[in-house]
Amino acid sequence: MKKITLEFTLNGDPTKVEIDENTRLLDMLRDVLNLTGTKEGCGVGECGACTVIVNGDAVDSCLVLAASVAGKSVTTIEGLSKNGELDVIQQAVLNHHALQCGFCTPGFIMSAKALLDKNPHPTREEIKIAISGNLCRCTGYQQLVDAFEEAAEHYQSAAQ
Repeated sequence: MKKITLEFTLNGDPTKVEIDENTRLLDMLRDVLNLTGTKEGCGVGECGACTVIVNGDAVDSCLVLAASVAGKSVTTIEGLSKNGELDVIQQAVLNHHALQCGFCTPGFIMSAKALLDKNPHPTREEIKIAISGNLCRCTGYQQLVDAFEEAAEHYQSAAQ
């Protein structure tokens, strides 16, 4: 297996790692960089548990070759909190009790983060569309949509 050296920005920090050329982004994050907040649910891009942000777009990391992020910016769930403080989206999820087992939660949060970074004024329907690639097997989606609406209010306030 051919090894490559990959350089990219991870959670705001320059990162350099040696990996097999056919390594998935998900596997590099979890197995090489020990960032286990990104989960593998289905491995075929259907559940969204592995969602991360690459250059501003939410992507299923199980479908992305790690080599394709060379020179790009990757944000994982671990990159959202700063100085021990939760991101407003993470806090809103807690405020609305919008999780059960928590396995899918990082993917939902990353999908919402990608949306709110691009559109701090989403409608409820736009939020539903943004998280439509994420599946939760434990609970309903009402609390998640409510949480992301609350987070959007914080984004709107910060933009003013």
